[in-house]
Amino acid sequence: MIVLHARPSPGFREAVDAIFGPGVVVHVDEAAPLDDVADEITALLHVLTPVTADFIASAPKLKLIQKLGVGVNTIALDAAREHGAAVCNMPGTNSQAVAEMALSLTMAVLRRTCFFDARTRAGEGWTADPSELDSVGEVAGRTVGLVGFGHSAQLLAPVLAALGARVVYTARSAREVPYEFWPLDRLLAGSDVVSLHIPLTDETRGIVDPFAMKKGAVLVNTARGELVDQGRLVEALASGHLRGAGLDVFAEEPLPRSNPLLGLPNAVLAPHIAWLTPETLARSLSVAQENCRRLGAGEALLHRVV
Repeated sequence: MIVLHARPSPGFREAVDAIFGPGVVVHVDEAAPLDDVADEITALLHVLTPVTADFIASAPKLKLIQKLGVGVNTIALDAAREHGAAVCNMPGTNSQAVAEMALSLTMAVLRRTCFFDARTRAGEGWTADPSELDSVGEVAGRTVGLVGFGHSAQLLAPVLAALGARVVYTARSAREVPYEFWPLDRLLAGSDVVSLHIPLTDETRGIVDPFAMKKGAVLVNTARGELVDQGRLVEALASGHLRGAGLDVFAEEPLPRSNPLLGLPNAVLAPHIAWLTPETLARSLSVAQENCRRLGAGEALLHRVV
């Protein structure tokens, strides 16, 4: 049995049936437990709901946990290894969507899109305090620092450069690219916009201190919420140390109604959907279907992590 544990849109469901075949994949809502099907699952198509050690232990036939995306921090990898279940991801399938979302959030913060949208809808577009216009800005002429230089950052960098930004980056090692390599501390202190493009690991958790960033800078995060200390981020935004933030990911998801980020007018927020486009889903499901085929045929799996 192949199970998709998610809350798919109608288009997502249609794509699953088109690629796997009608009725081949069983859909279980992400808010519901997998207890009723655990005994029969051979392949789990995983989106965001954590795959715990307890669940893995309860699924005797489980042979594949297929991440529809890249980050596997929501999967109990050691438990999967001990169980004999393969874990695979799909690097590159969502890079275009994530790069475009990072650019969108950057522009939304700099141009204060949400602020002026709300004012316009309230009939105050031309009567708002003129000083509000003093806090908008352009990408051109700004230094944009990319933390990580994987697929999404590589797509984003030339677009930013074409708009007139100075692009710098940090990664495990320097690359042969037309952008400057800076150590992380220099990048944070010297960039007008910092965009995150790295996975969440024990080494990267809390790696970005908002108060180590340049005063008046913008933080964009389409990677993982726990890369940044959320309490310090709220403080940096509320105090004006940061101009703003564009956030698609959070330390706790879904974002609770009590989260202070919801009350900050200089934060542009999205519910972890940077990767989620029909185009990404088609690419992702094709990889997932191929790995399920390979599992059945006893062939080597694509992008195996465990």
